[in-house]
Amino acid sequence: MSNPTGDRVSIAALTELRGALAAHGITLPSLDLHLPSYAGSHPTPPLISLGNCNPNTALRIASVPNRAPGR
Repeated sequence: MSNPTGDRVSIAALTELRGALAAHGITLPSLDLHLPSYAGSHPTPPLISLGNCNPNTALRIASVPNRAPGR
């Protein structure tokens, strides 16, 4: 059984991450909650699974922090 408070924390973080990536034109199709940790009975929030991506997407993700102010 999952932890409803932890579930909300993880879902909010997942939504925030999806939005931040989308703002830079990046989509990770397999970005989702980590099902074993979501379905488990752990007191901590479920993990977020970033999933797999192709090399081009990995380079686009890497370029975002590299463009941040102060870099």
